[in-house]
Amino acid sequence: MSGIDLEYARKSFQKYLSAYDAKDDKIKLKRVHTFCVVKAAEYITARENISEEDRELALLIALLHDIGRFEQLKKYNSYDDSIMDHAKFGVQILFEEGKIRDFIETDQYDKIIREAIYWHSAYQLPHIEDKRILLHCRLIRDADKLDNFRVKATESLEAHFDLSKEIVEKEEVSDNILEAVREERSILRAERTTHLDMWISYLAFIFDLNFPSSFQYILENDYINTNIDRMNYTNPKTKERMEEVRKICLAYVKKRA
Repeated sequence: MSGIDLEYARKSFQKYLSAYDAKDDKIKLKRVHTFCVVKAAEYITARENISEEDRELALLIALLHDIGRFEQLKKYNSYDDSIMDHAKFGVQILFEEGKIRDFIETDQYDKIIREAIYWHSAYQLPHIEDKRILLHCRLIRDADKLDNFRVKATESLEAHFDLSKEIVEKEEVSDNILEAVREERSILRAERTTHLDMWISYLAFIFDLNFPSSFQYILENDYINTNIDRMNYTNPKTKERMEEVRKICLAYVKKRA
């Protein structure tokens, strides 16, 4: 027995969410995101060689990974981590304020849960010696990114950019952003200039995925094409650059699936 009761954790999480405005679109979005990340974690763990105990632990971490987001939204109505780092705040809620015991009675997994949540949204992982901690850090980072593709494929672009789709469609892709895609690497927030740079930085999440099944998930849902085709690029140079981004991303995903 692992000592993880996922049903109990889910009920406790729903109770925790009752303190937040269920009608607020941003709260709603993060609530849906949380449960979709649990599904993505389920998808990965079912296809990789993951033990039942680690599968349950991965699903619990997925359930709790964004617990800091709700308070961030309540206080600042913003997802901006430069104002308040939601991952560090999540760790504070769970471990410094002791809320973790509302979701799991045993403390035997505390170190793994803490590290996985703390690092889940970092640009890259630090060197982690403990193989099990590293596994769970990689699992939650992949599951979180996979659902980010769903969010970008379905939510309104106007809401995402805070300006009209037509304005973004006229923009250019910066040279350094195209170069980062050519180098097959993730893109730092500080490197982005235009809204299209931001959009490409989400596609570049693929360069930080860890499991073959994560790439399979991207292919099955055709997220590269879907997200690129959401806009009609009116600038010929931009159109050309977006086609190059598509080609590089699709080749990268197919090679690793």
